[in-house]
Amino acid sequence: MSKTKVLIVTQEMNPYTVASEISEIARRLPQHIQEQGMEIRILMPKFGTINERRHRLHEVVRLSGMNIIVDDDDFPLIIKVASVQGARMQVYFLDNEDFFKRKATFEDADGNAFKDNPDRMIFFCKGVIETVKKFGWAPDIVHCHGWMTSLLPLYLKTAYKSEPLFQDSKVITSVYFNQVANVFSENFITKASINDLEAADLASFGTDEISLLNGAVAFSDALIIGSEGYEDDIVDTVKEQGKPVLEYQSPEAYLSAYVNFYKSLLEQEETVS
Repeated sequence: MSKTKVLIVTQEMNPYTVASEISEIARRLPQHIQEQGMEIRILMPKFGTINERRHRLHEVVRLSGMNIIVDDDDFPLIIKVASVQGARMQVYFLDNEDFFKRKATFEDADGNAFKDNPDRMIFFCKGVIETVKKFGWAPDIVHCHGWMTSLLPLYLKTAYKSEPLFQDSKVITSVYFNQVANVFSENFITKASINDLEAADLASFGTDEISLLNGAVAFSDALIIGSEGYEDDIVDTVKEQGKPVLEYQSPEAYLSAYVNFYKSLLEQEETVS
């Protein structure tokens, strides 16, 4: 029997980018998954704050060279990789000069969200899918961490639904307190409508007021509460829809709980099929 394959997509990971609780979860979780005998791939943005020399990043030429279209413009996608110190695993970084060269992640020095954050997210989410296609690696689980991954569930379930690598993937979204400042206007829907998607396909994200979380959850197969004390009507809505929800787990318990949650989702799929 082949190993379970888990794709971790995150906007941050210790020690490369440390901005919230996501960074520690994204560091510990894949190592634990791997120690449980599963295969992993980790993808994240290569922000300009990441010191390439210190962390020994280098370009993966065979994966680079693609162009990602955002709002009718082409942007080169560069893939870099680094080995995690003290663990037998690698992290793949998605890079582009226009979006990630600046020495900041999501806000300027005055605390204002970058106006091109929506474009950066679209680039990243499309880039993740195209990179995995180049891997030729079909994930059983796709686990999304952070607002920057919000379009990934939508794209996997709509624009890329006929892509063989993802047809059997279970998409999980972890929800956290940290949300980007609202710079997502109505033109976000137009920009995010890739591969002939219509505005109606993105209706779950809203119109006058964009909710990245609502959109991500609508197209996810399951939900994990990543922040302690997190409460939102959307969690109750997901439960009412019959989608599995894993409640918040303490730092001592979440590693094994997440793996068991993965297994229960895959077992449900086997039962249905």
